[in-house]
Amino acid sequence: MSGVIEAIHVYDERNSPVLSHTYTGRPLSATQLLPLYLDHPAPRPSLIYLPNTNPQTLVFSLVHSSLVFLLTTSSELEPLLALEFLHRVVDVLEDFLGGPLLASKIENNYDVVAQLLTEMCDAGTVGTTEPNALRDLVEVEGFMGKLLGNLSLPGSKSGLSPNFSSSNTPSIIASNAPALPWRRANVRHTSNEMYADVVETMTVTLAPSGRPLVAFANGTIAFTCKVSGVPDILMTLTGPSGKHNLGSIIDLPVFHPCVRLARWRERPGELSFVPPDGRFILAGYEVDLLPSTSGGLGSSNLKLPVDLEVKTGLGSLGSDFEVRIHVNKVFGAGGSSMTQYGKGGSGGGRGFGGPHPGTPSLPSLEDLRVTVPLPADVRSLSEIRPSKGDANYNPGDRFLEWHIPSKELADGNSYFGLRCTVVGPILDEEEEGGDPNGFGSNGGGVDYSYDEPYQGSPAVKQEKPSTTPDEDKDGRKTAQNKILMPSSASVSFSVKGWLPSGIKVESIAVDPRKSRGLGESVKPYKGVKYLTISNGGVEIRC
Repeated sequence: MSGVIEAIHVYDERNSPVLSHTYTGRPLSATQLLPLYLDHPAPRPSLIYLPNTNPQTLVFSLVHSSLVFLLTTSSELEPLLALEFLHRVVDVLEDFLGGPLLASKIENNYDVVAQLLTEMCDAGTVGTTEPNALRDLVEVEGFMGKLLGNLSLPGSKSGLSPNFSSSNTPSIIASNAPALPWRRANVRHTSNEMYADVVETMTVTLAPSGRPLVAFANGTIAFTCKVSGVPDILMTLTGPSGKHNLGSIIDLPVFHPCVRLARWRERPGELSFVPPDGRFILAGYEVDLLPSTSGGLGSSNLKLPVDLEVKTGLGSLGSDFEVRIHVNKVFGAGGSSMTQYGKGGSGGGRGFGGPHPGTPSLPSLEDLRVTVPLPADVRSLSEIRPSKGDANYNPGDRFLEWHIPSKELADGNSYFGLRCTVVGPILDEEEEGGDPNGFGSNGGGVDYSYDEPYQGSPAVKQEKPSTTPDEDKDGRKTAQNKILMPSSASVSFSVKGWLPSGIKVESIAVDPRKSRGLGESVKPYKGVKYLTISNGGVEIRC
C-alpha cells in the first residue's frame, strides 16, 4: 500500500466544522463529508468506505472529548497507520493546547495547530509526530509561549532561553545533541526527578459458584522524567516470584520507541532507554491471572480486593434479591524498594506514623461501586435496603447502582449487604382475579360456565388439585418474579498500592557513563506508585 493522507477534518459536538486541513489532492470538503459519515448508524466503525463519491474515499474516524476527527484518502492506505496518526494528532494537540481538548482551544490557537499538522504530515506522508521534537519546530508565541516557557521560538529575537541561538532556521536542535526525535535539545531542570506510575486494569468474569472463568490484567507504565541533559535510564521490573520468570508472566508487551528491545529480549524485566522530556507511556502489557488459580476453585486465589455474591429468588414470593460484598483487607505482600512519591523515606513510609495508606505496605480501597443490571420487565424497586452507602435505581437506565464511600471502607467494616424487592409489570384484571371485591368479569359472584359435553353421556369428572385461588395467584407471581431477577452484577473500584499481577519496580537507575549533561553529584529523586482500576471489570454471573 502506497496511499497518502489527503485531508483531516475536526467537528465539534454540534457537528459543526472546526478545522479542515488539506495535505494533497482534491478531497471532499468538510460539509460534503459529514452527511456521508452520519448516514452510517451508530456505533460507527473506525473505517468507512464511500463507494459513491468521486473519487471513492476511505474515511478513518476518531471521537475524543466530544470532537470528531475524520481522515480521508482516495487510495489504499494502511488502516493502522491512519488510525495511529489520528491518535498522535490528539495527543499532540492536548500536549500543546492543554487538556481537555476543546473546540474553542483549536479555534483560538489555529496558527499553532496549523503548524503542528503541517510538521506531522508533509504532502500526505507522515513526518514528525513526537511532541518533544515538535517543540523545536513549531513556533509558539503569546500566552501559550509564556505558558510553555518560550522554549521553541525559532526566528524570534526576544524571549529565547539563553541556551538557544536566535537563528532563523526551522530547527534549533544543537549540533552536538543526539539524533533522538522523542527528546528535546538542551533540556534543563532545576529539580531533577523521575516518577513511574504502574496502572493495571482488571477484567474478571466469575461463574455463579465463584469460579473464575476469565481473568486478565492490562498494565500501563507511565514515566515522568524531569532530568537535565540526556539521561540513560535502566528500570528493573520483578514478578511475584522474582525476576527470572517475568518473561513468562508478561504477555503482549509494547514499548515506547526509546526502549532498547535487544536488552529486553536478552534480559526480560530490564528496560533500558533514553526518555523523552516530561510524561510519556513507557510500556504496556497484559497478564493472564488464571494460571495462578490452578490450585483452587474459588475467586480467593485471584487475590481480589472484594468478593461479590448475589442471591436471587428470596422472600415468600421470590421477589427479593441480595448483593453481598466482602472486603479483603490485605491484598499485597511486602513493600517496595522505591519511594512512593513521598520524600520521607523508602518503602512507602511517611513521617513517624508507620506505613502510609495507598502504598504496598498498606493498600487502600476507594470508589467502590456495584452495578446490577435489571431486566426490562422490572417496573420499579419497592424497597432498597443497603447496610451501608447509597443505592439508587433509575428505571430509565435499567440498572441499580450501589456506592459505598471511602469513609465506610476505612472504618473497619468488612461485610456489606444490599437487599431489594422487584416490582413487575401490571397484570390484567383477569389475570389478577378480576374485581378486587371477588366478582368475576361478568359482574356477579356466580360461575355460569358449563363444562358438561353437549351430547353423549356425561364425562367423568377428574379430580383437580385442591388449590385455592390465592395459591394459584402466588404461584403466578413467583414464576413472574423469577424472570425479574438480575442475571449478573459488576463491581468497580480502585486500589492504590497494589497490583493483581504482582509486578513491581525493583529499581530505577541512571547510568552516569552513558548519560550526558547531568553532573556526577546530582542524584535525581525517584518514586513509584501502583494503582489498580476496575471500571465494572469484575463481573459475577447469577
